[in-house]
Amino acid sequence: MSLAQMLQQSGVIESMAGELGIDPQTAKVGAGALLPAIVAGMGRSAAGSGGGAAGGLGGLAGAILGGGGGNMLDAVLGQSPTPTQQGNDILGNIFGTKDVSRGVAGEVAALTGIDENILKKMLPILAMAAAGYMAKNATGAASGGAGNGNPLGGILGSIVTGMMTR
Repeated sequence: MSLAQMLQQSGVIESMAGELGIDPQTAKVGAGALLPAIVAGMGRSAAGSGGGAAGGLGGLAGAILGGGGGNMLDAVLGQSPTPTQQGNDILGNIFGTKDVSRGVAGEVAALTGIDENILKKMLPILAMAAAGYMAKNATGAASGGAGNGNPLGGILGSIVTGMMTR
């Protein structure tokens, strides 16, 4: 199952659609187009070649765990507007600059026809949802010994591998 499918089943897509004032199908298309860039950025960061100032898995793990880990997914699913600073911190770690995030949103807008401003708002929410999902599932990855004892490395590895084999 892909990360996009997991997030849809968990209710993230519908929650995000409601928060952004768009229909669930638009949210699903946008998420499906944005998630590969987010996961690829996390993969680069985990491999130590991330563009952020605190690159590497340590920086990514710090952004995820410092942002509340699995609580980020709960924040996205909650009734209140998502506090996106944590998502922006993750995007900063994986993309390095806001210009890269803007570029990703622009490219996805050109491909999907979804308004670029909606996609810019969607990016930090999706980053939080993906990171929160990984953090909630990191316990299983750690007990399986994946990621050299780092639970986020293990779950990220399985997600990146799954996206590459699709």
